Amino acid sequence: MELTMIRAGRIVNTHGVRGEVKVLPEGVEPELLLDCPALYVDGAPMAPAARRIHKGCLLVKLKGIDDMDAALALKGKAVSIRRADVALPRGEYFDEELTGLTARDAATGDTVGTVEEVLHYPAHKLCAVRGGRDEYLVPFVPAFIAGVDLVGGTIDIHMMEGLGSHED
Repeated sequence: MELTMIRAGRIVNTHGVRGEVKVLPEGVEPELLLDCPALYVDGAPMAPAARRIHKGCLLVKLKGIDDMDAALALKGKAVSIRRADVALPRGEYFDEELTGLTARDAATGDTVGTVEEVLHYPAHKLCAVRGGRDEYLVPFVPAFIAGVDLVGGTIDIHMMEGLGSHED
């Protein structure tokens, strides 16, 4: 199932006295948020007047939020983006798009579980596949991922010996 909205993070604090907020990205790179025409704070569209990256977070000045008290009222709120506003390179997906996909063995078509979470490591992402005979931590790289079908809700995995958590 294709998503129209992607959760991009949450507002964790204010920054300064002029109404800027600090957004901690979740499952997205902060650079992707620099070009979005609107950020959706708890589902309500808000236009960014200015934004920049600072220490891995996105600092945003939202139109209509002009002082620290107004910014403080947004603390803890979820920030989303429209999926159509961001073009990812071919073969890349947001974590939220991968979570919930049915994982299948690329060779046999057998279901091996469901992607329950996406973990981030310095080299690449790992998809945690659970709910089948075993638990799998599958590197999200072409050697392991045969294909992703968001419309069909599936991810095909090249199953290799030792991939399961209970395999020797």
